[in-house]
Amino acid sequence: MKIPFVSFEAQNAQIRAAALAAMETVFDSQHYVLGQQVQRFEAEYAAFNQVQYCVGVGNGLDALHLSLRALGVGPGDEVIVPSNTYIATWLAVSQVGATVVPVEPDKETYNIDPESVAKAITKYTKAILPVHLYGQACDMEALMALAHRHGLYVIEDNAQAQGAACNGRFTGSFGHLNATSFYPTKNLGALGDAGAITTNDPALAHRIRMLGNYGSEQKYHNDLIGYNSRLDELQAAILCVKLANLEFWTRQRQEIASIYRQGLQDVAGLVLPALAEQGTHVYHAFVVRTSARDALRQFLLSQDIETLIHYPVPPHLQPAYAPLGFRKGSFPVAEELATTSVSLPIWPGMEPGTVQRIVEAIRSFLSQPQRN
Repeated sequence: MKIPFVSFEAQNAQIRAAALAAMETVFDSQHYVLGQQVQRFEAEYAAFNQVQYCVGVGNGLDALHLSLRALGVGPGDEVIVPSNTYIATWLAVSQVGATVVPVEPDKETYNIDPESVAKAITKYTKAILPVHLYGQACDMEALMALAHRHGLYVIEDNAQAQGAACNGRFTGSFGHLNATSFYPTKNLGALGDAGAITTNDPALAHRIRMLGNYGSEQKYHNDLIGYNSRLDELQAAILCVKLANLEFWTRQRQEIASIYRQGLQDVAGLVLPALAEQGTHVYHAFVVRTSARDALRQFLLSQDIETLIHYPVPPHLQPAYAPLGFRKGSFPVAEELATTSVSLPIWPGMEPGTVQRIVEAIRSFLSQPQRN
């Protein structure tokens, strides 16, 4: 039996009736843009994150871009970003004309290192953009304290970590603005592109709502040069259904991760994801590392087990960012992660026996003498 990297089968079966009913409600409402479902989801997602405001937008990149715009980040400003992240984190900074300033992650958790951030701050720095990578919370208290000392903005990239926490407080509630994606494979995923921004600042929430709606507060009256980035009514309806199940699905992800940890903890040459003392992990991805990564992936594929690499080419080595002048060796930690990391299948509804089959395949391959 083939084991896909991701499967929606169990999730979809669980919510099928509720999801179809939600879509029917939207269909029958005859109100398809910025209707009651968007309002409902924004209120429920804000409450889930324990913040006052949520503004739905078109996707995760727009969420980051509009957050930077709302804070006035632009040409001449520097934004500190992780060296290892999906390129959208960098693209948002470039879209507003600011300069990306990459810093290396903590070598154990792979999240942005507050000490490295402190060293990268200059008189041009305007914001810090931490990413809760793979579903583990960054050390937000340290980052917020650092930002406060230097008068900087913080925008959390919470796309992979809905429901994770730092010292008991949810990610997506620390920053001045907090951007998230609801791409289908996320822990809280829509049936297409969707995103949102959370905040406790009413003025920022109001500005983002205007920016995402053509710069308009009143139809045909435009106070800002805005964009068209609004959470779709159908996607909002689906997200309401899924949000009600998120805590249950998160526990399932954590249980799967426990099976992986128990079965792989003593495998020579395999590095398991480290857990930070101050944070929780919701396992958007279960990422292991080995110098035999490519050979392991090929072996697993021969056993009908799919894997993925997050991320095979760091942003600084992408052709899009060649003008910045970074070279191989500029960010060695990010580059090492790119060449040794492999993400194992993990999704709600994954049977323990399926996880155990993957564990046994990895153990079989890496136990061979030439692999150690």
